[in-house]
Amino acid sequence: MRPPRIEHYRFGSITVDGQRHTQDLIILPERVIGGWWRKEGHALHPDDLTAVFEAAPEVLVVGTGAYGMMRVTEETRRALEEAGIRLIAAPTAEAVKTYNGLREKQRVAAALHLTC
Repeated sequence: MRPPRIEHYRFGSITVDGQRHTQDLIILPERVIGGWWRKEGHALHPDDLTAVFEAAPEVLVVGTGAYGMMRVTEETRRALEEAGIRLIAAPTAEAVKTYNGLREKQRVAAALHLTC
């Protein structure tokens, strides 16, 4: 099974393998989880990434929003490091390019905030 591919992103909308999403999502090596909610809207906590930790990717690409408004907490950075998952965080448009560039080279996941 090939990892999911992001076909298009614009503010508030993303298309992954032909399916359009209008809510934040997580892309795992084997599946997509749409309608992803965080316990604190613009902060990313370890509890928000349970599915990512279970999938155990080599890399997690975090899309921090079109304007980079979502922040990755220090607690999350430490938890990812302890799990052996490399973190790449960038505004979502850049994160999409990074994810697509890595998806067939490494076991990669993405957690993407689609708006601000």
